[in-house]
Order: sequence, then C-alpha cells, then structure tokens
Amino acid sequence: MEPGFLDTPIEFLKGVGPLRALALKNEADVHTFRDLLYYFPFRYVDKTRFYTISELEPEMPYVQIRGKIVAFELIGEKRARRLVAEFTDGQGSIELVWFQGIKWIKDKLKVDAEYVIFGKPGVFKGRYNISHPEIETIAEFQGGMQSAFQPVYSSTEFLKSKGLESRGIMKLVATLFQKITTEIPETIPAYIRSRMKLVSLSAALRNVHYPDNVENLKKARYRLKFEEFFFIQLDLMITRSIRMRLKNGMIFPKVGEKLHDFYNTRLPFELTEAQKRVVREIRKDLGSGSQMNRMVQGDVGSGKTLVALMSMLIAIDNGAQACLMAPTEVLANQHFNTFRKMLGDMKVTIALLTGSTKTSERKVIHETLANGELNILIGTHAILEDPVKFSNLGFVVIDEQHKFGVAQRATLHAKNTKPPHILIMTATPIPRTLAMTFYGDLDTSVIDEMPPGRKDIITIHRTDNERHKLHHFIREQIRQGRQIYVVYPLITESEKLDLKDLNLGYENLLSIFPRPEYQICCVHGRQKPKDKAEEMRRFVSGEAHIMVSTTV
Repeated sequence: MEPGFLDTPIEFLKGVGPLRALALKNEADVHTFRDLLYYFPFRYVDKTRFYTISELEPEMPYVQIRGKIVAFELIGEKRARRLVAEFTDGQGSIELVWFQGIKWIKDKLKVDAEYVIFGKPGVFKGRYNISHPEIETIAEFQGGMQSAFQPVYSSTEFLKSKGLESRGIMKLVATLFQKITTEIPETIPAYIRSRMKLVSLSAALRNVHYPDNVENLKKARYRLKFEEFFFIQLDLMITRSIRMRLKNGMIFPKVGEKLHDFYNTRLPFELTEAQKRVVREIRKDLGSGSQMNRMVQGDVGSGKTLVALMSMLIAIDNGAQACLMAPTEVLANQHFNTFRKMLGDMKVTIALLTGSTKTSERKVIHETLANGELNILIGTHAILEDPVKFSNLGFVVIDEQHKFGVAQRATLHAKNTKPPHILIMTATPIPRTLAMTFYGDLDTSVIDEMPPGRKDIITIHRTDNERHKLHHFIREQIRQGRQIYVVYPLITESEKLDLKDLNLGYENLLSIFPRPEYQICCVHGRQKPKDKAEEMRRFVSGEAHIMVSTTV
C-alpha cells in the first residue's frame, strides 16, 4: 500500500464525487479513505436466510426475500404521492412502498426482473407491505462482497437523499476494499498483538464490515476496541508524564494565617478522616512544583465543598487567587452563599459572576480581579469571558466537570502565566476502571465517609403502576411537615428520548395535589433569574410543599 493512501480525500473514491463527499464530511465526519474504513456498521443482518412472503409476520424484524416485481404505479398527488410496486416470490405477494426518492427508484425498477428485497414487514389495511425497502438485482446481490452477515450503517435523511442509505455506504466500503490489495499498516507492535491475541488490523477491518461468522466478528471487534482504548491510555499517559516532568506548577509551600484561622475557629464540624486524607493529598500536590490535576469524588453531603474552600485558602495564603466554576447559576449561587456563610467576617474577599450579574457589578469584579484585591471568584461560564483577567490565578475548582468541554477548561489554564492547580469535584460515582480509562491524566481522591449526624439516604424504586403508592407517600410526608423534590431530566418533550418532561409532570401534579391545600413551585434552567429566585424562595421558606425541577 502506498504511503498516505488511506489519507486520500474521500471525493477521490469511485462513486463519491464532490456532492456526496460534502454530505459524508458534514453528516458522517468521513473525510478520507481511513475515515470510511472506521465508519463501522451498528448492526448486521443474517444474509444466509431468505424468507418466503407466506412466512412474514408484522412483529418480525428486518427480513430478506427474493422474487419479481409484476407491476408498479404512482399513486396520489403532491405530499401524498407514493410509488407502489407489487412484488411476488411465487408463493405470495406483498406491496413495496416508497414515499421519497420516487423518481430515482421508479427509473431503476423493471417488471419481471428478479430482485432481492430487504426491509421490515408491516400491515396496512389488512395487507403486508414493506416501506422503503432496500432493493438490488440478483446480479448486484451476487456481485457484492459476500459474507454471512450484511452490515447496516447509520445514515441521515440528507445522506439518503444522495443515495447514501445503508446499502449505498456499504457499496462505497466494498469499492474501497477492492482498491486495498496489500495489508493495511499495523498500528500496534507485534509483541502486544501476540500477548493480547489480537488479529491483524487488516483482518479486523475486513471482518468488522464483512464478517464470515460470529467468531470472526467478535475477534475484529475485540481488536478494534483494544486499539481505541490503547491509544486513549497512551495519550493520557503522555499528557500526564509531560505535566509531571515539566515541574511548571505554582508552589504553595506554606499553610498560613487564613487556613489556620478557618480550621481552628470557623469549621462548622470536625473533619472526617476521609476529608483530612484528601486535604493532605492536595497539600502535597500544591508543594510538589508540578501542576495539580486532581478529581475529588464524594456523595452529596460528604464535604467536598469544604475541602475545596480549605484548598483555596492555602492558595490565598501563598499570594494567589482562586475561582470556582459551576455549570448553572443556581449551583454557582449556592456555592457563593455557602462560602460567605463559612468564611463569615474573615478578611477574604469573594464575588459572584454569572450571566445575570449587572454591568456595574461586573466592572467592579473585573477591576478587583485584575489588581489582586479579589481573592475568590465563583461563577458560571461567565468566568471564561475575555474581560475576566486575574492578577495571579493559582487555584481552580470545577464542579461537575463533565458539564464543561475540554476547550472551556483549557481557557481557565490560559488565565495565568503559570498554569493554575485544578481541583475537580464530582458527586457522580465513577468506577475505578472507568476513571483510569477516561480520567487517566487526573489523580483521584475519594471522600468515602459522611460527616457524623447525617441521615441515611434510602432509595426506593417504584414502577408506573405503583404511582398511587408514591402519591400516598408524598401526602403523608407533607402532613408531617416535610417537603418534596420531584426531578425531571428534561424541560420539554424530546422525540429522541422517551422521558417524561417537566411541563407535563408539573401539570399532572397540580391535578393530583390541588391548590390551596398544596402549593407547588417549579424551577428549570430556562426561567428568568428573578422568576427562578422567587420559586426557590417559596420552597426555602416552606410556602411551597413540592418543588418540580429539572436536574438544575
């Protein structure tokens, strides 16, 4: 294989051309021959089985049948227009129906020609049909790359409009393999392949697209999955190695007056052993000379925020500034109020910056940040804006880091001449293997102990047909003077996710818990800040019994 062959632009593959190339680039992120090889099928169809029309049932998945078209016609006008073909296999007949691409399909069909049809059977007015079946002549079927399983590729409406439905993409892949006459260059050394019992890259790519049997498909998938994780790990190890070797982190050697004052006189409760252990780990990082990248995991209520504040005070005692970035205004406000309460009248200046911050307040924040008067800035994405310039940013806390992109986090690094230390907080439990795989460039600490006096969290699962039990439980809790959170994952209904939305849930609860006996408030991310604040006030004050909210 010629060097650079797989990097050839996709438009130079026979059957592609400029328009299809543009569609592949925009819709499937396929730019080169290599990208097409790595555009894997998402499922496979057993091509060893042909069904007869008499065997079809409406609940069947996709089936393959062989026969002839005896007639076809255009029916309806404008949007109701469709192409209908009568198809028979000698034992029965079925209708084939197309609503789109009618002209292209109509020009392709020939009466009494033999075809292989693939699609999902359905029933309309008591008769079986297949809508938008994949269709090819016997010659096309037999001339393609043969395997026991036919690959099925993801496509979009735009790709389909360019003739690149699953079968169209399959033909391009077959064309590409016909051009590959030698082994595809290996990406993994032979000793690793031997040790891990990996098939060659050439065999893996051929068998993932055109598997001869289930065993070969398993081997191909194993090789390709291993390769993906291998290079993710390698990249993380290189990044971590460079960071540790450069020793370019800010050094915070002392534990000064502010942390001592806070620890000795302001702590709301005694630190748990887990909190003490994590603080020691952070202190060691801050004095090492290498930039810290540490993730702290812990359940809600385990004391991550307190650990973060104490770490910030170490930075401040060493002449640096600190900031905390949260994914929502609600969470940023919560951290701001918590920090102010914990710090009390300590001589530590703190400010809140969100999208709702007034222009006059922003100006003061920008000035005090730049001249070093402001010690701690808490905010949302607004912290990333260009006008936000620190005098000496030394410590960054990111809450729920999966809500922020890599580029956004990198922007914080650029806020100082030396990269600031990074502490990531998450309440999401991350298995050790997953943490090693995707957060391998981070050191990980776990706060696995709750402060004394915390109530146990009881989790109960209820199905839809037990909803009446849940409603009874809610009424009983409210009668005892307690309040209820009802959390929905979405604000409005989604076509892609089968999840009940907040608006519908809110209306349902209003009918089940009517006013004035019950008061229900509603909070979500699209509300205006003043409306959100008022709804939260009603809940905090006890005026509202139930809060309906998204994950905000």
